[in-house]
Amino acid sequence: MKIHTHIVTLASMTLSGCVTFQEDNTNAQHSPIDMADTRIALGLNYIKLEQYSKARQSLEKAMKYAPHYYKSSLSLAYYFDVVGEVDKATKLYKKALKEHPNNGNVYNNYGTFLCKQGEFQRADVLFKQAIDKPNYYAVAETYENAGLCALKARKSHQAKYYFSKSVEHQPLRPISSLQLAALEIEQDQLHQARLRLLDFSQRYGYQRNNLVLLIELERKSENWMLVNKYQALLEQVNVSK
Repeated sequence: MKIHTHIVTLASMTLSGCVTFQEDNTNAQHSPIDMADTRIALGLNYIKLEQYSKARQSLEKAMKYAPHYYKSSLSLAYYFDVVGEVDKATKLYKKALKEHPNNGNVYNNYGTFLCKQGEFQRADVLFKQAIDKPNYYAVAETYENAGLCALKARKSHQAKYYFSKSVEHQPLRPISSLQLAALEIEQDQLHQARLRLLDFSQRYGYQRNNLVLLIELERKSENWMLVNKYQALLEQVNVSK
Protein backbone atom coordinates (compact mmCIF):
# COMPACT_ATOMS: atom_id res chain seq x y z
CA MET A 1 0.00 0.00 0.00
CA LYS A 2 2.90 2.31 0.72
CA ILE A 3 4.26 1.89 -2.79
CA HIS A 4 0.83 2.35 -4.33
CA THR A 5 0.51 5.77 -2.68
CA HIS A 6 3.94 6.70 -4.01
CA ILE A 7 2.87 5.71 -7.53
CA VAL A 8 -0.31 7.77 -7.47
CA THR A 9 1.67 10.83 -6.42
CA LEU A 10 4.03 10.37 -9.35
CA ALA A 11 1.13 9.86 -11.72
CA SER A 12 -0.61 13.01 -10.58
CA MET A 13 2.55 15.05 -10.95
CA THR A 14 3.38 13.73 -14.39
CA LEU A 15 -0.06 14.08 -15.92
CA SER A 16 -0.16 17.73 -14.92
CA GLY A 17 3.10 18.34 -16.76
CA CYS A 18 3.72 20.59 -19.71
CA VAL A 19 2.10 20.16 -23.11
CA THR A 20 4.32 18.16 -25.46
CA PHE A 21 4.75 17.96 -29.20
CA GLN A 22 6.48 15.75 -31.70
CA GLU A 23 8.90 18.16 -33.36
CA ASP A 24 8.59 19.20 -36.99
CA ASN A 25 11.31 21.57 -38.20
CA THR A 26 10.20 21.91 -41.82
CA ASN A 27 8.58 25.36 -41.48
CA ALA A 28 10.11 28.33 -43.25
CA GLN A 29 11.58 31.02 -41.00
CA HIS A 30 9.33 34.04 -40.35
CA SER A 31 6.24 32.25 -41.66
CA PRO A 32 3.06 32.52 -39.54
CA ILE A 33 3.86 29.07 -38.16
CA ASP A 34 7.37 30.14 -37.25
CA MET A 35 6.11 33.27 -35.49
CA ALA A 36 3.50 31.20 -33.67
CA ASP A 37 6.18 28.74 -32.54
CA THR A 38 8.20 31.61 -31.06
CA ARG A 39 5.19 32.84 -29.09
CA ILE A 40 4.31 29.31 -27.99
CA ALA A 41 7.81 28.77 -26.61
CA LEU A 42 7.59 32.05 -24.71
CA GLY A 43 4.12 31.26 -23.42
CA LEU A 44 5.01 27.81 -22.14
CA ASN A 45 8.08 29.21 -20.42
CA TYR A 46 5.94 31.86 -18.73
CA ILE A 47 3.65 29.08 -17.49
CA LYS A 48 6.66 27.33 -15.93
CA LEU A 49 7.52 30.62 -14.22
CA GLU A 50 3.86 31.02 -13.13
CA GLN A 51 3.62 34.32 -15.00
CA TYR A 52 0.19 33.52 -16.30
CA SER A 53 -0.82 36.92 -17.65
CA LYS A 54 2.26 37.03 -19.89
CA ALA A 55 1.70 33.40 -20.84
CA ARG A 56 -1.84 34.08 -22.03
CA GLN A 57 -0.73 37.14 -23.99
CA SER A 58 1.96 35.16 -25.82
CA LEU A 59 -0.26 32.16 -26.52
CA GLU A 60 -3.14 34.28 -27.79
CA LYS A 61 -0.71 36.01 -30.16
CA ALA A 62 0.32 32.57 -31.41
CA MET A 63 -3.33 31.81 -32.09
CA LYS A 64 -3.66 35.05 -34.08
CA TYR A 65 -0.59 34.24 -36.15
CA ALA A 66 -1.70 30.67 -36.89
CA PRO A 67 -5.30 30.03 -35.76
CA HIS A 68 -5.49 26.57 -37.34
CA TYR A 69 -2.05 25.39 -36.22
CA TYR A 70 -2.42 22.45 -33.84
CA LYS A 71 0.31 23.70 -31.50
CA SER A 72 -1.46 27.05 -31.12
CA SER A 73 -4.65 25.31 -30.00
CA LEU A 74 -2.94 22.77 -27.74
CA SER A 75 -0.75 25.34 -26.02
CA LEU A 76 -3.59 27.74 -25.28
CA ALA A 77 -5.73 24.81 -24.13
CA TYR A 78 -2.94 23.80 -21.78
CA TYR A 79 -2.82 27.34 -20.37
CA PHE A 80 -6.56 27.30 -19.68
CA ASP A 81 -6.19 23.89 -18.05
CA VAL A 82 -3.44 25.18 -15.76
CA VAL A 83 -5.46 28.21 -14.62
CA GLY A 84 -8.61 26.14 -14.08
CA GLU A 85 -10.63 27.28 -17.12
CA VAL A 86 -11.71 23.75 -17.98
CA ASP A 87 -14.53 24.69 -20.37
CA LYS A 88 -12.26 26.91 -22.46
CA ALA A 89 -9.59 24.22 -22.53
CA THR A 90 -12.14 21.63 -23.65
CA LYS A 91 -13.32 23.80 -26.55
CA LEU A 92 -9.77 24.24 -27.79
CA TYR A 93 -8.97 20.53 -27.56
CA LYS A 94 -12.14 19.73 -29.51
CA LYS A 95 -11.20 22.39 -32.08
CA ALA A 96 -7.76 20.85 -32.51
CA LEU A 97 -9.24 17.36 -32.83
CA LYS A 98 -11.72 18.50 -35.48
CA GLU A 99 -9.07 20.35 -37.50
CA HIS A 100 -6.35 17.70 -37.13
CA PRO A 101 -8.03 14.27 -36.98
CA ASN A 102 -4.84 12.45 -37.98
CA ASN A 103 -2.44 14.19 -35.60
CA GLY A 104 -1.35 11.89 -32.78
CA ASN A 105 -0.14 14.81 -30.65
CA VAL A 106 -3.69 16.13 -30.43
CA TYR A 107 -5.04 12.78 -29.24
CA ASN A 108 -2.23 12.35 -26.71
CA ASN A 109 -2.60 15.81 -25.17
CA TYR A 110 -6.39 15.72 -25.14
CA GLY A 111 -6.22 12.31 -23.48
CA THR A 112 -3.89 13.66 -20.81
CA PHE A 113 -6.30 16.52 -20.15
CA LEU A 114 -9.31 14.20 -19.89
CA CYS A 115 -7.46 11.93 -17.48
CA LYS A 116 -6.83 14.91 -15.20
CA GLN A 117 -10.58 15.54 -15.25
CA GLY A 118 -11.23 11.92 -14.20
CA GLU A 119 -12.52 10.86 -17.64
CA PHE A 120 -10.40 7.74 -17.62
CA GLN A 121 -12.23 5.68 -20.23
CA ARG A 122 -12.36 8.48 -22.80
CA ALA A 123 -8.72 9.27 -22.15
CA ASP A 124 -7.74 5.64 -22.70
CA VAL A 125 -9.49 5.63 -26.08
CA LEU A 126 -7.62 8.77 -27.13
CA PHE A 127 -4.26 7.37 -26.08
CA LYS A 128 -4.88 4.25 -28.16
CA GLN A 129 -5.92 6.39 -31.12
CA ALA A 130 -2.75 8.47 -30.81
CA ILE A 131 -0.56 5.37 -30.90
CA ASP A 132 -2.34 4.11 -34.02
CA LYS A 133 -1.88 7.34 -35.99
CA PRO A 134 0.54 7.25 -38.94
CA ASN A 135 3.74 9.27 -38.59
CA TYR A 136 3.32 9.54 -34.81
CA TYR A 137 6.55 8.61 -33.11
CA ALA A 138 6.09 9.62 -29.44
CA VAL A 139 4.67 6.16 -28.79
CA ALA A 140 6.66 5.46 -25.61
CA GLU A 141 5.43 8.70 -24.08
CA THR A 142 1.81 7.97 -24.93
CA TYR A 143 1.99 4.45 -23.50
CA GLU A 144 3.44 6.03 -20.36
CA ASN A 145 0.60 8.54 -20.17
CA ALA A 146 -1.89 5.71 -20.63
CA GLY A 147 -0.20 3.81 -17.81
CA LEU A 148 -0.28 6.79 -15.47
CA CYS A 149 -3.94 7.32 -16.28
CA ALA A 150 -4.71 3.65 -15.62
CA LEU A 151 -3.04 4.00 -12.21
CA LYS A 152 -5.24 6.97 -11.37
CA ALA A 153 -8.21 4.81 -12.36
CA ARG A 154 -6.86 2.09 -10.01
CA LYS A 155 -6.38 -0.38 -12.87
CA SER A 156 -2.96 -1.68 -11.93
CA HIS A 157 -2.85 -4.59 -14.39
CA GLN A 158 -3.72 -2.34 -17.30
CA ALA A 159 -1.15 0.18 -16.09
CA LYS A 160 1.50 -2.52 -15.95
CA TYR A 161 0.77 -3.49 -19.54
CA TYR A 162 1.11 0.10 -20.73
CA PHE A 163 4.36 0.71 -18.83
CA SER A 164 5.75 -2.52 -20.29
CA LYS A 165 4.91 -1.29 -23.78
CA SER A 166 6.50 2.06 -23.01
CA VAL A 167 9.84 0.52 -22.04
CA GLU A 168 9.68 -1.80 -25.04
CA HIS A 169 9.67 1.29 -27.24
CA GLN A 170 12.18 3.17 -25.08
CA PRO A 171 14.18 0.93 -22.72
CA LEU A 172 14.87 2.39 -19.26
CA ARG A 173 12.49 5.28 -19.81
CA PRO A 174 12.66 6.71 -16.26
CA ILE A 175 9.04 7.12 -15.15
CA SER A 176 7.77 3.98 -16.85
CA SER A 177 10.68 1.93 -15.51
CA LEU A 178 10.11 3.05 -11.92
CA GLN A 179 6.34 2.64 -12.09
CA LEU A 180 6.74 -0.82 -13.57
CA ALA A 181 9.22 -1.81 -10.85
CA ALA A 182 6.84 -0.53 -8.18
CA LEU A 183 4.00 -2.61 -9.59
CA GLU A 184 6.24 -5.67 -9.76
CA ILE A 185 7.11 -5.21 -6.08
CA GLU A 186 3.42 -4.92 -5.20
CA GLN A 187 2.75 -8.16 -7.09
CA ASP A 188 5.72 -9.93 -5.44
CA GLN A 189 7.64 -10.23 -8.69
CA LEU A 190 10.75 -9.36 -6.75
CA HIS A 191 13.41 -10.84 -9.00
CA GLN A 192 12.15 -8.94 -12.04
CA ALA A 193 11.82 -5.73 -10.03
CA ARG A 194 15.38 -6.10 -8.70
CA LEU A 195 16.83 -6.56 -12.18
CA ARG A 196 14.90 -3.55 -13.44
CA LEU A 197 15.98 -1.31 -10.57
CA LEU A 198 19.61 -2.38 -10.77
CA ASP A 199 19.65 -1.62 -14.51
CA PHE A 200 18.01 1.71 -13.80
CA SER A 201 20.53 2.56 -11.06
CA GLN A 202 23.44 1.64 -13.30
CA ARG A 203 22.12 3.97 -16.00
CA TYR A 204 20.95 6.93 -13.90
CA GLY A 205 22.67 6.50 -10.55
CA TYR A 206 21.03 6.40 -7.14
CA GLN A 207 18.16 8.85 -6.75
CA ARG A 208 15.42 9.19 -4.20
CA ASN A 209 12.74 7.41 -6.24
CA ASN A 210 14.73 4.30 -7.10
CA LEU A 211 16.25 4.09 -3.61
CA VAL A 212 12.80 4.16 -1.99
CA LEU A 213 11.77 1.27 -4.23
CA LEU A 214 14.99 -0.65 -3.59
CA ILE A 215 14.45 -0.34 0.17
CA GLU A 216 10.88 -1.60 -0.13
CA LEU A 217 12.01 -4.44 -2.39
CA GLU A 218 14.73 -5.64 -0.03
CA ARG A 219 12.44 -5.36 2.98
CA LYS A 220 10.04 -7.72 1.26
CA SER A 221 12.97 -10.01 0.49
CA GLU A 222 14.26 -9.68 4.08
CA ASN A 223 17.71 -8.68 2.81
CA TRP A 224 18.45 -6.46 5.79
CA MET A 225 22.04 -5.66 4.85
CA LEU A 226 20.84 -4.23 1.55
CA VAL A 227 18.03 -2.38 3.30
CA ASN A 228 20.63 -0.68 5.50
CA LYS A 229 22.84 0.06 2.50
CA TYR A 230 20.05 1.72 0.52
CA GLN A 231 18.78 3.62 3.55
CA ALA A 232 22.26 5.07 4.06
CA LEU A 233 22.42 6.06 0.39
CA LEU A 234 18.97 7.64 0.64
CA GLU A 235 20.10 9.72 3.62
CA GLN A 236 23.09 10.92 1.58
CA VAL A 237 20.83 11.88 -1.31
CA ASN A 238 18.47 13.77 1.01
CA VAL A 239 21.35 15.63 2.67
CA SER A 240 22.87 16.62 -0.69
CA LYS A 241 19.57 18.28 -1.63
